[in-house]
Amino acid sequence: MSEYKDMSDSEKKKEDWMNNKWRPMMGWLYMAVCAFDFVLFPILWSLLHAIMHSATITQWQPLTLQGAGLFHIAMGAVLGIAALGRTQEKLAGANNGGASVPALPTGMPTAPSPVPAVSVPAPSYTAPVAKSVATPAPVAQPTVAVNLSSSGKPMPAPQVDEPL
Repeated sequence: MSEYKDMSDSEKKKEDWMNNKWRPMMGWLYMAVCAFDFVLFPILWSLLHAIMHSATITQWQPLTLQGAGLFHIAMGAVLGIAALGRTQEKLAGANNGGASVPALPTGMPTAPSPVPAVSVPAPSYTAPVAKSVATPAPVAQPTVAVNLSSSGKPMPAPQVDEPL
């Protein structure tokens, strides 16, 4: 009894291993159950049939898949909620060993100081003036009569004989 009176609070917290290790233990337990049910037992079941020289060989039916796999759904929920809870604990500052999180040194600001507003004068410049450029008048192109066939395609121009 006197041993516990001499212990500090952090040592008492470290001693409660079940409180700190239940999440990893649940993960290892689920992994072991899956390994036995999906790997080891099917192999042993097949070896049993081979040794016994059974006339009717049946396939191993995984026990954890009975009842629509409710075991896997439940374990997924337990492990998922445990991981979420541990994440929340870490964000709140709790750690695994029970030791306290080091505090910030005194005199240090906890948040960045606000940046003073700086006024920037508006730029003072004038937009360039557009120069007027005279565009040349369009040159008239000679018109050429194009004969179209009945289907609407252009026909070749008629040949004009030039005097020699």
